[in-house]
Amino acid sequence: MGSTDSVQTTVGKRLRVRLQPEFHFPSALTVKQSCVRAEGRGGEERRGCPDTQRGRSRVRSRTPRAGAAMGDAFIRHIELLGYEKRFFPSQHYVYMFLVKWNDLSEKVVYRRFTEIYEFHVSPCRTGTVPWPSTPGLKKVLKEMFPIESGDINSENRIIPHLPAPKWFDGQRSTENRQGTLAEYCYTLVNLPHKISRCLHVVSFFKVRHDDMNPVTDSQIKKPEVFLLPKDSKQSLTDITGPIILQTYRAIADYEKSSTSEMALKAGDMVDVVEKSENGWWFCQLKNKRGWVPAAYLEPMDGPDESEEQEPNYAGESYVVQKSYTAVEEDELTLKEGDTIEVIHKLLDGWWVIRKDETTGYYPSMYLQKAGEVNSVKSELRNRSAPPRRSTIRNAKSIHKQGRKQISQETYRRNSKKYIQSQWNMQGNSQNKANVIIEKNEPQDNKAKAQPAVPPRPSKDLILNRCTERTRRKIL
Repeated sequence: MGSTDSVQTTVGKRLRVRLQPEFHFPSALTVKQSCVRAEGRGGEERRGCPDTQRGRSRVRSRTPRAGAAMGDAFIRHIELLGYEKRFFPSQHYVYMFLVKWNDLSEKVVYRRFTEIYEFHVSPCRTGTVPWPSTPGLKKVLKEMFPIESGDINSENRIIPHLPAPKWFDGQRSTENRQGTLAEYCYTLVNLPHKISRCLHVVSFFKVRHDDMNPVTDSQIKKPEVFLLPKDSKQSLTDITGPIILQTYRAIADYEKSSTSEMALKAGDMVDVVEKSENGWWFCQLKNKRGWVPAAYLEPMDGPDESEEQEPNYAGESYVVQKSYTAVEEDELTLKEGDTIEVIHKLLDGWWVIRKDETTGYYPSMYLQKAGEVNSVKSELRNRSAPPRRSTIRNAKSIHKQGRKQISQETYRRNSKKYIQSQWNMQGNSQNKANVIIEKNEPQDNKAKAQPAVPPRPSKDLILNRCTERTRRKIL
């Protein structure tokens, strides 16, 4: 019995040793990372760190997992808006990015190109564990994903190329680099989730304190903004000078309802950076930036918008992407999937639409042009339409004259006239075609005229004019 018990004890110990989950063989990537981090610490430590449990613990504590950000916040899209030329503390350039997150929020961040290429992670910047001598974003990705970056085999490369910054980056190089940078960000976000949603990418594009409150000096002139055109892939050379931002005035107090918006006080003077068709404008007020309803702003040179389009009663076909129940009498109630015609696009985001012979206002952000790919439907679930100017209380304008406004009765009357004129034109063209056919039909039914038969010549005429042979026949 004693020998049997000792054998069972020995076997049990061996099984426990084999089942212990504490020891893991380091992967090739872990070995590479640990060796790189141990560089410069001495040959003995560099050789021992991958092979000891203490070395592995140190490497794992400093190496963020590729999927650390998965399940939490991640980036859906990054759009390059342009760049700013700043003069404090010295002249430099920063790129403006509109970062769209999975919670449907949109943030504008500012980054130097050197930051994009070589930024250093620190607790005060991203709240993550610092790396000693962390390389840039591109180099970090190349180190974390050596296969995808093509370090092992160039044919397997999916991480895009990013050129190194120059010793001196002037305005020309900053401008010419926009196409490459926009393509880089687009490709980066569309990489596999283990790369596009990794902790380093998410942390780098999070909003910083200086994004919301950039350091400025009132004695130095304001930054110059250079916006990228919408068709930037085809016309990057269209940027020829600084964009003079339009200044608008707030007509009433506005309390923001999300962190991406900006609160206003009546009389505030804001610079408009971007005018979106949905009625939300991205503005800046001193050191603050955010989205503001266009209905709360008025131009300085007059009550009317010079960029406002004229009504188009021919209409453009759109499809409703989100249902809306009318609140005001001049609005329309529509269901998702309804097809309508837009006859007047207004800058406040409330368009005049036509459904059969009825017209009314409808939020433009809930519409999508017919025939286009459905790309905005999922983004509308938790978003609300901007307020209308008619619903703003205590609005105070600096202009004596009111803004020109077309009534719905005028829209309906003119729309009806246009449709009636189209019917009349179609009827007239059809009638003309029928008349032409009727005129042609009698001519087609007439019998074709036969050639006239000449009369038979007399006997005397034959005897005087014909040949001997013919004269003999009548004799």
